[in-house]
Amino acid sequence: MNSPEPEVVDMYKLLLSGNLAKFNELRRQGAECDLCNIDLRGMDLRQLDARGLDLTNAFLRQADLRGVDFSQTILNGVSISGAKISGTMFPVELSAEEINLSLLHGTRMRYR
Repeated sequence: MNSPEPEVVDMYKLLLSGNLAKFNELRRQGAECDLCNIDLRGMDLRQLDARGLDLTNAFLRQADLRGVDFSQTILNGVSISGAKISGTMFPVELSAEEINLSLLHGTRMRYR
């Protein structure tokens, strides 16, 4: 008797549907998650557990990022134009100037 195939969950669809609780739970259980080049414009990501995520070249324009801890997240090439960032923690490798340029002008953030 064959065992059933494990359920494949599309982590991106969980984010798009706003199901951050399930997304965070599956990540804690070890689910693979490739979010490079992802488009999360305008999304409410306040409850996102971003530790260890690679968001290289992601679009977070107009997203609600308030209170998110990105200190252990790869944000190289990310654009946060017009995002809400009150209380957001960014990686120490990103200068305040780099973050501000992305927030105000949509430039992609670069590590120094």
